[in-house]
Amino acid sequence: MVKSIEPHDLLWGLQAHHVPAAPDWVVRVLTSGQPVVVRRSVAGTGKIAVGVRGSTRDRRFATTMEAVAVTRRVCPEELCHPVARSDLAAMRALAWLRPRLDDCGWIWGVAGSAGFELASGVPALHEHSDLDLILRTAQPMGRSEARRILGVCDGAPCPVDIQLQTPLGGVALREWAAGKQRVLLKSAQGAYLTSDPWGPQELAS
Repeated sequence: MVKSIEPHDLLWGLQAHHVPAAPDWVVRVLTSGQPVVVRRSVAGTGKIAVGVRGSTRDRRFATTMEAVAVTRRVCPEELCHPVARSDLAAMRALAWLRPRLDDCGWIWGVAGSAGFELASGVPALHEHSDLDLILRTAQPMGRSEARRILGVCDGAPCPVDIQLQTPLGGVALREWAAGKQRVLLKSAQGAYLTSDPWGPQELAS
């Protein structure tokens, strides 16, 4: 069974002519063959909400692509192998964390700038970049477990931002570990404050 496309996946196949109103920089990015990242948004039947990354943080362009146009997909959990750019703290952090996260019992992967660079080969990291990771948490994660994993990540060579991917959306590990009564859950329908990121009844409250 083919795994469904999820937020943070990187997709190839979107062409510049598929986005007629795109700014010039988006056209250049797509023409160069770079992937787009799946956004957490409702896109309609047969479509996928995606974002185009530019060379700077302020260059992000939201659009959609036809699912049939996808020619390749890379998931965050396929990107756990650091490359040779050991001059970058984010790559050193990934190398340091990999055996420790492999032992944590959860499926994990690399997202953000590090994931984009690892998947595409296009430089996206700089010396002050954080490392963005996701943990696939199909089952609820206890607060004590969240604090344990957070403690491991806080020993890495650079700041690490981990998002828990629940069946309903994404929630920051650091926020869940902090013991707050309600945390922000980012879903395809929008952002919600919830006491249980795994509880569907919360979405209607």
